[in-house]
Amino acid sequence: MADAVLVEIAGPVALVTMNRPEARNALGELADIDLFVERLTQVSLNRDVRVMILTGAGKAFAAGGNVKDMRDKVGMFGGGVGQIRENYKRTVQRLARTLYDVTVPTIAAVNGPAVGQGCDLACLCDIRIAGESAKFSVPFLKLGLVPGDGGSWLLPRVVGRSRAAELFFTGDMLDAKTAVEWGLASRVVADDQLMAEARKLAEKIATMPPDVLRMTKRLLRQADEATFDQVQDASAAMQAIAHTTEDHREAIDAFFEKRDGRYVGR
Repeated sequence: MADAVLVEIAGPVALVTMNRPEARNALGELADIDLFVERLTQVSLNRDVRVMILTGAGKAFAAGGNVKDMRDKVGMFGGGVGQIRENYKRTVQRLARTLYDVTVPTIAAVNGPAVGQGCDLACLCDIRIAGESAKFSVPFLKLGLVPGDGGSWLLPRVVGRSRAAELFFTGDMLDAKTAVEWGLASRVVADDQLMAEARKLAEKIATMPPDVLRMTKRLLRQADEATFDQVQDASAAMQAIAHTTEDHREAIDAFFEKRDGRYVGR
């Protein structure tokens, strides 16, 4: 069987593909989660990678949990209350934390339905681009469940509390156009142009000074939880570091010489 998660690195861009098209890229098996976490960690630690794209193989971005396993009480849904709690922490919550902590900018190229955990994976990325066939839904209540991977923290930060509540309480599906109107995606593109547009954006971002790019992402992440004063303090510290880098010197030279900068990450 092919790997559940594929990684292709081309220049400064890493393409991570969820590769279970026959299951609409539902990744609930422990081995699949372990591989996903391993691949994301490798991307995050690779100094040559400056941007990551996440997408799904086939016609779906990613579905949620395996409903058949829920019915049969097997896999991560087997055992008593304590065991199921540990299963969630060991699998989908660990995956969510790892994706959230990827140090380079992440782009979700949403190529089809992003349902349940799949919607949360898209929300964990910094930028979301939707193909015309993309759909977004968090139908946990329709299965008698709560969002188990931290989606109740993520979605309000993306679309606001009122709209997040509407999506959770109704389980409604948003089409790509509405997703953009609600702030769930940045733009809609034709399905056959999705990957080209995602790569174009990734390559544009990758031209930025890489270390300062990572610091900027870190500040955005800190802003999810920190106070304004804390963010200002962290910004001052990172800015002091940025001023000492060769990439800052190169950027200033490029500005006055009216040319593009050539950044090496130091």
